[in-house]
Order: sequence, then structure tokens, then C-alpha cells
Amino acid sequence: MKRETFGSRLGFILVSAGCAIGIGNVWRFPFLVGQNGGGLFVLFYLMFLVIMGVPVLTMELAVGRASRKSAVQGYQALEPAGSKWHIHGWFCMAGCYLLMMYYTTVAGWMLDYFAKFATGQFVGMESGHAVDAFNAMLANPVEMGIWMVVIVIAGFAVVSFGLQNGLERISKWMMIALLILIVILAVNSVLLPGAGSGVSFYLLPSVERAAEVGIGNVAMAAMNQSFFTLSLGIAAMEIFGSYMKRDNILPGEAIRICALDTFVALMSGMIIFPACFAYGIEPDQGPSLIFITLTEVFVNMPGGRLWGSLFFVFMTFASFTTVIAVFENILVICCDCFGWDRKKSCLINMIIVLVASVPCVLGYNVWSGLTFLGGKNVLDTEDFLVSNLLLPVGSLIFLLFCVSKWGWGYDKYFAEANTGEGIKLPKSKWFKRYLQFVLPILILVILIQGLV
Repeated sequence: MKRETFGSRLGFILVSAGCAIGIGNVWRFPFLVGQNGGGLFVLFYLMFLVIMGVPVLTMELAVGRASRKSAVQGYQALEPAGSKWHIHGWFCMAGCYLLMMYYTTVAGWMLDYFAKFATGQFVGMESGHAVDAFNAMLANPVEMGIWMVVIVIAGFAVVSFGLQNGLERISKWMMIALLILIVILAVNSVLLPGAGSGVSFYLLPSVERAAEVGIGNVAMAAMNQSFFTLSLGIAAMEIFGSYMKRDNILPGEAIRICALDTFVALMSGMIIFPACFAYGIEPDQGPSLIFITLTEVFVNMPGGRLWGSLFFVFMTFASFTTVIAVFENILVICCDCFGWDRKKSCLINMIIVLVASVPCVLGYNVWSGLTFLGGKNVLDTEDFLVSNLLLPVGSLIFLLFCVSKWGWGYDKYFAEANTGEGIKLPKSKWFKRYLQFVLPILILVILIQGLV
């Protein structure tokens, strides 16, 4: 299959940012901020994003752009003769499948809640009943299954039209709509009576609040989130590197992707924390923050049906852009490795993902007694394997491949990353030593902590 390229630089940045922007930004980031004392967590997060996320992102993009191939064949094109780095490419493919086995279900939740707000099903809900509505959805496998199927079929329908006519075109419009929506929602939250306390909690660092959790715990949580937010380690970004033109340096493009990703995460907090404080709700509610806590807020807010609809269509866009980006990676690996055309790859992989997503749907109802890994349900088990194992291990492999003499090698990576216009990576020993020795240790810390 002839290697496609993005129609524009903006398309590349928006599609790549759309892959990174997802549930981790607009769901996980706000509740982690709430649980870790607010502003100081945000400062740690930004610092670790720069010193960890950006370098690893440039490496995935470099492997893709230098090879012009997807993960398996990308490794094969660049690895030394006789080495086996390309085996990791198959684990990347497995990681993408595993991620979609539960991500499609959660994206379906977002679409389901948008439909319920838009059709007025939550109008008149009594206080405290949001938890009942969420539990009723989880208990209904048909309802969850229908929305999951809609997400999967729509996702493969988009990528079946190709890179420019499918993924790039849809992602650009969704990302533009997402950015507009998030600003509108944030302005509405900030203007609520009593919202100022939420803004202060969110943006003003407090050593006292962080000390209650433990400064070390806050820093570690921020390091984890800054690393996982970019979906690094399963070649979700590598594939977009293979579509890139060589006009611009990779560090600059990585910074732009991270900036958009961070903007959405920070603005999500500007939606959630002012609204929580305005309605006297604690901001440390954990994963229930979106579907229970915020639903209560919207139900009691003037014009709540409209604001709830806008919020969950924003959440749907955020999750769907990730879904179609990962679908693209899966189907192109199959095209590259098995010689399938795009339509055949879409059809086969759509069936695989539909079947593979069923256990997550049933894990909350029919198979609710099925547990793994110390009592985790199906979704939590799948998420644990991706977030705590495949992402950090995969990122460490990409890193070692790019900086060690047994892989592609630092000099070749450095030359590829600095090809094009823009501010280049520093050509200094300290930077090379940081990538070769310090960054691997930081990723190992994340891996060990996650497994422990």
C-alpha cells in the first residue's frame, strides 16, 4: 500500500493531538488534581510533561518518519541486522487492541449521556439520583452494547476513507469543535456564583494541601499522568510520524502536540472545579466525578440540559478522536504486514474489535462476578495492563531503541529529530546522557510503582 501523507501541517498536529487528547485529559486529569491538592500537582505535571513526555514523543515520531512504515516494519527498517526489536511492534498492535477493548465502551458511555441530556431524560432528576442513573446504565448490557457498537462502526467507517479523506478531515473538524466547546463550557463555569474558590483551588499551588497527601505522592501522581496522557508506548503516535513530511523538526511538532493536549486538560479543570465549588461538591470524587458528580451539577444548573449536552458531546469528541487514531494504527499495521487493502483491513478489524469489546460491556452486569488481578473487574484489568504495563514498557523500548548502540542509535535518532525547520535539540553531552541514563530510570520508576 502506498504510504499516504497528511494534507497539511495543521492536519498532522490536530490528528496527533486528537490521539493524545482523550479520557485521560478530561476525566482522569481533573480528579487527580482534586485528589492531590490542586495547583501544586498541576505545576509538577507541566514539568514532567516537558522532561519526559516530549522526548519520548519525538522518538515515536522519529521512528515513524525515518521508516515511513507502521510499528513492526518500522522497527525492521531501522534495526541492526539480526536484532529482534521488531517483536515489540506486535506488542504495540496487541496494546492497541487491548486499549480499544474498553475504550470503546467508555466512549459509548459519553455518547449515551449526551443523548440522555439532549433528549431531556435527566430533566427533573432529584438530588442524589445521578448515582442511580449511572448504575442503571452499567446494569444494562443492551444499552451499553448498542452505544459501543455505534462507536466501533462509526470509527472504522471514518478510517475506511483513508488518511486525508477520513481520519484527517473528521479529526480536524472534531478538534476545532472540541476546542470551541471547551472554552464555552469553561467560561460558563467560571461565571457561576462562588466559582472563584474553585479557580483558586485549581490554579494556586498550596504546599499545605499537597502535604496532606504527601509531596512525594503528589509528584509521583503528576509524573504518571504527564507520561500516560500522550498514549506513548504502543506506537499510536509512531504511525503519524510515518505520514509526516520532513519540513519541520520533531521537537517543535511534539511541543505543539503537548501544548494542545495540555490546554484541553487544563481547560477541563476550569470546567469542573469552579462548577463543583459553586454547588458545594467536593472535587476529589475520583472516577465518579464525570458521570455522577457533574451530572448532579448540570441537573441543578440553570440551562443544565444545554450545558450537560454540550459537555458530553465535548467528551464524545475527545474520546472518539482517540478511537479513530488507534483504529488507524491497527488497520495500517495489518495492511503493511499482511498485504490487505484498507477496506479489507477495516472490515476484519471491525469484527475483531466488536467481539473483543463485549467482555468489558458484560463485566458490569452479566459477568460482574468475574474478577482478575486482586479483585479488578474486566475494564479495570484491561486498563491496568495497558496503563501500568504496556505503555511504560513500550516507551522504555522506544527510548532504548533510539539512544542505545544496540538499536537504531542516538546519532541517527538525533539527525532525524532535527531534520527540518525550527529550534533543534541541543547537541550537548548532558542532553545525550539524560536521554540515555536518567530518562530510562524515570520510566522504570513509573513501571515499578504501577506494578506495585
